[in-house]
Amino acid sequence: MTGISSEALARRIAALADSKKAEDIVVLDMRGLVAYTDFLAICTARNERQARAVVDEARVQIKAETGLVPSGSDRGGDADWIILDYLDCVLHVFTPEARDRYQLEDLWREAPRLELDLELPEAPSVASA
Repeated sequence: MTGISSEALARRIAALADSKKAEDIVVLDMRGLVAYTDFLAICTARNERQARAVVDEARVQIKAETGLVPSGSDRGGDADWIILDYLDCVLHVFTPEARDRYQLEDLWREAPRLELDLELPEAPSVASA
């Protein structure tokens, strides 16, 4: 990853989800628990259309601000669960029914949660790491 820390990326993704009116936004710190990512950003969209809007906003803004593009994207079922994988941070956007079904926060209940201040969604500054 170039120029932005994994935590800053996770916080920015959460802020972008918030800007699209996603609900119940949680960022889990997975460092020390898994090797495949540092953070999971999880949120709920009211419906599939809003879920796509959240993912599209994250994809467009993260690329514009940092040059990063996701290594993968996946839609579970009928887009009731969309994943955007930035390696260091993975965004999970659920419809309410899918979030209740999969309960990622319960699965990873030992993961610390980042405190989020979503009142001030700012673009990260890209600095050399």
